[in-house]
Amino acid sequence: MVDLKAEFPLHQDVLYLNHAAVAPWPRRTRDAVVAFAGQNIQVGARDYPQWARVEQRLRDRLGWLINVEPADVALLKNTSEGLSVIAQGLDWRAGDQVVISDQEFPSNRIPWQALADQGVEVVEVDVSGPDAEQRVIDAIGERTRLVSLSSVQYGSGIRLNLAPIGRACRDSGVLFCVDAIQSLGAVRFDSGEVYADFVVADGHKWMLGPEGLALFYCRPAVRERLRLRQFGWHMIANAGDYSQTGWRVAEDARRFECGSPNMLGAHALDASLSLFQELGMDTVARALAERIGYLDSALRDRGAEVLSPAQTERRAGIVTFRLMDEAPADTRARLQAGGVVCAERGGGVRFSPHFYTDYSVMDRAVALL
Repeated sequence: MVDLKAEFPLHQDVLYLNHAAVAPWPRRTRDAVVAFAGQNIQVGARDYPQWARVEQRLRDRLGWLINVEPADVALLKNTSEGLSVIAQGLDWRAGDQVVISDQEFPSNRIPWQALADQGVEVVEVDVSGPDAEQRVIDAIGERTRLVSLSSVQYGSGIRLNLAPIGRACRDSGVLFCVDAIQSLGAVRFDSGEVYADFVVADGHKWMLGPEGLALFYCRPAVRERLRLRQFGWHMIANAGDYSQTGWRVAEDARRFECGSPNMLGAHALDASLSLFQELGMDTVARALAERIGYLDSALRDRGAEVLSPAQTERRAGIVTFRLMDEAPADTRARLQAGGVVCAERGGGVRFSPHFYTDYSVMDRAVALL
């Protein structure tokens, strides 16, 4: 039985509702980092083989999280790097189009816009309203090369039904990329069920890990279509044979990791994900959904205009709202003065609790309104 109060000993004056930005760590993650630092100061890298086993276990956990083989998981620095690997790896032709939503965080917009000098056009689709998925599908045309969508929009909190979009892409021979940073650790995600060719997500939000370490998945059938732009000792076959002069790239996802791994980050994220495996993603998702429903009702009762979707299937872990008689920046400033950690996003104030957030935290935050 996991003791969540012991795992998350947040200060009593901190009302943390900002997991969609940067999340607190569980206690076990702190302990893993402290232990790793202790090894380094006492015996250096003597136990490096043990560290490598932790790194492999992290790949196993990430594979479990999105239902893929661990060998198909690469560990990169962040979401932006993963999306850039795709954007800079594909062989573009002048006139190609990339379809995104009109609400994307810059990470899932700038790498595609940077292809303008190659004649690539970015098409933005309005994803508000009940027909968002069909609008995206309708935007797929003869010139569409790739569709890249955030599974959950960072400002409004809109959760897209990715499966019909992914199926339409696969049927049309169009690549499908998912920025899953606002999903992984919040809701159940299966890369096969949504027909994803690529899945990218940093670990510092809902996965409760550190910044600087991200999951990168490339479907094996399309792996050879990505031209590598970074090279180093780590991304080759037989990487441990330092004397080889002839080399070839690794067959699996390690080909995307050009240099030394982030072992500190791997120990931290591995520990964080162990919590999700112990609880199960169904349990985590259900607990978070209950809190989002509770928070939505509490905000409406306070007279707030909730900008996030009301439908359960359209929500993940974000509730964005505004007060009719106050600018969002002023509302956030008042909340912050009262100890609430939140963000100004999507034309309002964004609350993002997690599965362990105590209901009293949400009550105290809403009372400040």
